[in-house]
Parts: sequence; C-alpha cells; structure tokens
Amino acid sequence: MTLPHQSTPPRAPGGKLPEDHRHMIRRRWLTAVIIVLLVGIPAGYLVISAGQSRDSGRDKERESSAAGLQDNWPSLMKRRIYEVPIPAGSWGVAYYETSNWKTSRLYVQFTTTAAGLDGFLAESGTSRAALTPGRITVGDRDADIAGWSFVEGMNWAGTTVKREEPRPVTDLTVDLTEPAFPRVYAVSTTSP
Repeated sequence: MTLPHQSTPPRAPGGKLPEDHRHMIRRRWLTAVIIVLLVGIPAGYLVISAGQSRDSGRDKERESSAAGLQDNWPSLMKRRIYEVPIPAGSWGVAYYETSNWKTSRLYVQFTTTAAGLDGFLAESGTSRAALTPGRITVGDRDADIAGWSFVEGMNWAGTTVKREEPRPVTDLTVDLTEPAFPRVYAVSTTSP
C-alpha cells in the first residue's frame, strides 16, 4: 500500500514558515504597545517636569518680589548657605534675602528659648560669652532694609561671627530684655 505524498507547507525565503493571522495580530499589537510606551512615558515626564518647573518659577518670582521680611522660615538650603541655624521650636520667624552681583544677604529674626539661643550661637561658631552687652552689630543700612529699629531701653547684646572666606560673615544682635525668650536679629553676608 502506498501512502499519498504530503507536501510540506511553502516556506518563505530564508527558511521560515509564513506567519499565521493570529501571530501577525499579536505582533502588531505588541509593536503598537512598545511604540506607545516609548513615546508616552517621555512625553508624560516632560509634561510633569514642565508643570513643576513653572510652579517653582512662580514661587521664586513671588519670593523675590517681596519687599521686606516674610513671616516664614527660610528654606533649609538658605539656612545652610548663609549658616543661620534657626533652632527648632523658634517662633516669630521672618526672613528677607537680597542678592546682587557683588554680595548676598539673608536677614533673619526669631524668638527662641535661652537654651535655643545657646544652641544657635554654638552652631553659628560663637557663644554667649562673645555677646557684648549694649552692642548693636546690625548696621543702620541693614536695619532699614529689614525694617528693624533697635530702640533704647532694651537689653541689647551683639557679636559678629567672622568665618574664613568664602563662608559668610554674620552680624548678630540679640534682645535679652526677656532672658528666658531672647529675640535674635541676624544679617548673614556672603560674597560669591
């Protein structure tokens, strides 16, 4: 008995079997998904990044257009750059920053506890012993810019913290009229 000869399916050039319809559809879907991911993920990232950049620019614009002290804590980055380590738990915190091509200044005021003042002075590179009674180290020009007035009849003490360049120089004036809750006025100046 002889069996009929079955022919082999036709092969594409290169020795591969032709693709059936189901595999073709699956391959096209996979290709479409990959293309969408390759284009969609970067596009989504760009949209999110642009929104964050725009918001950041608005925050910086609002901050730079402010005139005088802002009732808020300066950013941690500013406190580090200007070396003004405001103690945790301080209140009545306000700041103002000025910059030009020659110098940058950070004006800061806050009220703290006696222990907070000691910690602040130590972190600033000085101590309570360096505070000279009756001395106001913040200059008239800086006091005018910040809107501070150092009136007579208060228990003022001050010192200047000089650091090796390019680190900032900080003028500190402290109101010790209420010794348990001293009020600190600091002007930290740096030259880029």
